[in-house]
Formats: sequence, C-alpha cells, structure tokens
Amino acid sequence: MPSLTPHIVLQGYRMGAFPMANPRRGDEISWYAPDPRAILPLNEFRVPKNLAKLVKRRKFEVTSDRDFEAVIRACADRPSTWISEEIIRVYCELHRMGYAHSVESRLEGSLVGGLYGVALGGAFFGESMFFRETDASKVALVHLVRQLRAGGFSLLDIQYSTPHLEQFGVAEISRREYETRLVRALLREASWWPEDSFPQTANWNG
Repeated sequence: MPSLTPHIVLQGYRMGAFPMANPRRGDEISWYAPDPRAILPLNEFRVPKNLAKLVKRRKFEVTSDRDFEAVIRACADRPSTWISEEIIRVYCELHRMGYAHSVESRLEGSLVGGLYGVALGGAFFGESMFFRETDASKVALVHLVRQLRAGGFSLLDIQYSTPHLEQFGVAEISRREYETRLVRALLREASWWPEDSFPQTANWNG
C-alpha cells in the first residue's frame, strides 16, 4: 500500500473519506467514511450565551495559520491518538501547499487552544481540536464559523458528533446526503479567512 501523500489525502477528501492512524496497529493508516456523517450547518450554527459573551470580551487572541505544526502536535498530545507522525508530516505539507489550515487561541501570547482542518472549494473538513484553557477551542470554532460564512463556504464537515460539539447544532446526515452536499461544496469558490478583524457583534444563529 502506498505511503500517505498530500495528493492521496486530497483525493480521499474529494471522495468523502479521511485517513486516521491506528496506534494499536503500529500507526497503520485506515480510511473512514462514516454513515451517518456529522456536519455543523453554517447557517444554523448556535453559540451558547455564555460563550458568546466570552467571544465579545476577547479574552483570547484568535489567529489563523500562525503556527500550524504547533496546533496539530497539540491535538496529538494525548494518551491515545490517531494523529501519527506520518499524519503530522503530510498535513504540515498540505499546510505549506495552502490546503490545511489552523485556528489558534492565545492567552497572554501562549497557545492555549485551537483546531485544524483542510479546505477544498467551499468545504472545510475539520480534523481535531485541543484546549489548555477552558473554552479556548470553542472560541476558535466560533471564529472559524464566522470566517467560513464570510468566505463563501457551504460545508463544515466534523466527521463524528461529540458532546463537545452538540451544543453548536450538529446535524447527522446519511452518507448519500453528505456526498451530494460535498459535490456542491467542492464546486464553490471560497476564500480562507477573508477578514482580519473580528467585530464586536455578529449574528451567530442563522
């Protein structure tokens, strides 16, 4: 089986699949296309009131693509992870190619939360999140959604639903429905992180 390459990963995303390493099998790479598939509908994204207040306070400095490798390594820093060194190598290369992106939350200059994923057309494939301060990753997600909306994206794929994300309005759809939405999203023209500043007020709930 060929080693993982950026080209193979991008082709996988276009076909609705994503790679993960299995630490129990020597970090062997397997491909997944879950059914149902979890997405965060961008126009129905919900932000709890307390989190919206925190975003307004600007407790965290939120940036994009300032330190992609630090974010992916922080996401991998847990007792058991599917983010192997091979995954890190390939996604860092995808970042250099302009496909993989990170969102960082900082507190007093220190990286305390964030997320990363891959952008293709009008689709963003969210891969992983981490936090070292309460709500730091959630704030990064709120900023991500606003920028995806502003940039013309139509699909935010989160692969699997988790309790951490359900509060934002996760929808689970069939693989067939996902593939239909994916095809449409891939045909869109979208801009990554089009706005440098974050407004004090925003319509988060559709």
